Amino acid sequence: MDFLDQFFFYDLTRLPFFILTILIAFTVHEFAHAYFANKFGDPTAKMLGRMTLNPAVHFDFFGLLLLVIAGFGWARPIPVNRDNFEKRRMMSVVVSAAGPISNLLLAVLGTIFYALFVQFGFMESIENKGIVFAISTFFSIFNVTNFFLFFFNLVPLPPLDGYRILEELVSPSARMSLQKLEQWSMLIFLILVITPLSRYTITPLYELATSWYVGIAQMIMSLFAG
Repeated sequence: MDFLDQFFFYDLTRLPFFILTILIAFTVHEFAHAYFANKFGDPTAKMLGRMTLNPAVHFDFFGLLLLVIAGFGWARPIPVNRDNFEKRRMMSVVVSAAGPISNLLLAVLGTIFYALFVQFGFMESIENKGIVFAISTFFSIFNVTNFFLFFFNLVPLPPLDGYRILEELVSPSARMSLQKLEQWSMLIFLILVITPLSRYTITPLYELATSWYVGIAQMIMSLFAG
């Protein structure tokens, strides 16, 4: 079974690494939203105790349960009052983009670390094969998942961050038209994600995430090749 299949049907040896990845990825993502919202003048998330790196504050029970069962779920969204921003449109875009960008940074840093581990022989020096499996499995899941979350959250469809960015970039009249379609957005979202159509929507994003992981890892190793 290849990596993309495993992502949706993890066996027990890989499930802990997926859960750990999600705990980190979702927590940092939501914290980034809260941090920049507070930085720009909206203390809503901070006042509600959401500007924290405590995973328990950010996770939704059913979202986490679905993640464990199907490999797909959600965290509790950060409340943002954009009317508190001095420059509403510009700051709203930054706050919305902060989450996906945080996942991109996690993915790039994780890929760099693992590529250097491999390039400098750290993995080969470990005699315990269980530890080697744990390290390689964690970094594979962690990096691909975070690259995927970066791409996925930029899709301009509610309730994703890409839609919130699009809302601020279009004209007021276009924004009103978009808002009229929001009542159907969750249905469209679920159809694209959990039906057979996902092979044309979700699977290509995983493939793109995997190619970025492999490509950046190869680039890093080539830079440090003897």
